[in-house]
Amino acid sequence: MNFKRVFLIVLDSMGVGEARDANDYNDSGANTLGHIKDNYDLFVPNLKKLGFLNTLTMEDGITDAYYTIAKPENPGKDTLNGHYEMVGVRNHVPFKNFNDTGFPRELIDEIEFVTGKRIIGNKSMVESEVLTEFAQRHLDYGSLILYTSNGSNLILAAHEDVIPVSKLYSYCEKIRKITLREDWKVGRVIAKPFTSLKNGKFKFTNEDKSFAVKPPTRSILNSLTNNDYSVISIGKINDIFDGEGISKNIKAITTLEATNKLTDIMDKNFTGLCFVNLPDFDSLYGHKRDLEGYARAIEEFDIEIPMIINKLENDDLLILTADHGCDPTFSGTDHTRENVPVIIFGRNFKEPKKLEPLETFADIGATIAENFDIEKPLIGKSFLEKLK
Repeated sequence: MNFKRVFLIVLDSMGVGEARDANDYNDSGANTLGHIKDNYDLFVPNLKKLGFLNTLTMEDGITDAYYTIAKPENPGKDTLNGHYEMVGVRNHVPFKNFNDTGFPRELIDEIEFVTGKRIIGNKSMVESEVLTEFAQRHLDYGSLILYTSNGSNLILAAHEDVIPVSKLYSYCEKIRKITLREDWKVGRVIAKPFTSLKNGKFKFTNEDKSFAVKPPTRSILNSLTNNDYSVISIGKINDIFDGEGISKNIKAITTLEATNKLTDIMDKNFTGLCFVNLPDFDSLYGHKRDLEGYARAIEEFDIEIPMIINKLENDDLLILTADHGCDPTFSGTDHTRENVPVIIFGRNFKEPKKLEPLETFADIGATIAENFDIEKPLIGKSFLEKLK
């Protein structure tokens, strides 16, 4: 074992340029980080020292970390597919995406039948718009708010005084069974309870719950826990893998909350993997096509880098990467099929430099597997020997 603890941090949607098959997804020219940098005076001195900006050009540079890009191999550009691939899950069939069309009438009929409730919404929306547009109508008529956002998901929202949280969960469990059918197979069904504020407005609570499909193949997370290593999930990682291979789940809704939980965990003694998702880049800014908001979020995360690095032990490994792109200069609200940055930092590295591009996100998982001497994932090739 080279490293006792590995911290794998996913900067959700931080793509660095179109993937080799981007044209198949109508994403030619996509470059989330590149287009943000082109249109905003991005100030990220700490990430820059780690080679973060070098991943846009793959030019040689003097950096404090190894840096490269990883290319997506599994089909799709969804959150689940990206996270699956980086831990060695092979997934040949992408999940269904209904961002452009809404859900088909046949599915809506099935949902109304199993819940006994009328459906309102049925379109792609960013979270901040949902309650403004539909909350009062839901209160007036008792209809369920249904929408999609952030890729392959179906989200069911209800006021907790109209539909108790436990009942909303049971509705989502029923919908999860319906949406296992291939024509409607979304990655996640998500329950989103909300409540009223004193000013007459509404807000989502922290009682949201995700009902994901089980990963189609084993991952390094399974192999780690099967060998008594810790796998600590922070943020939506546990939901993405439906709890598979997770030994400790720490809930975090925002990037700031997830970062704070991460720095707390870094003070703990464990051996294994801490797997973190930082959601705001994607959920608050990428899908809204808010370039300036996205840029400011990157700058805010840059401020956290020194604290994260200072908490690393000599035998820790830090990996920063992403799961897909969400280019804020593109039309629509969907993810974009992109390569992702891979930054690898350790205190004792003697010659950090550029690495050759990784042919699959799964090389990250393969490297973690080799470090802990566990079963190799089904896909991916380790680059552990290159870290000196």
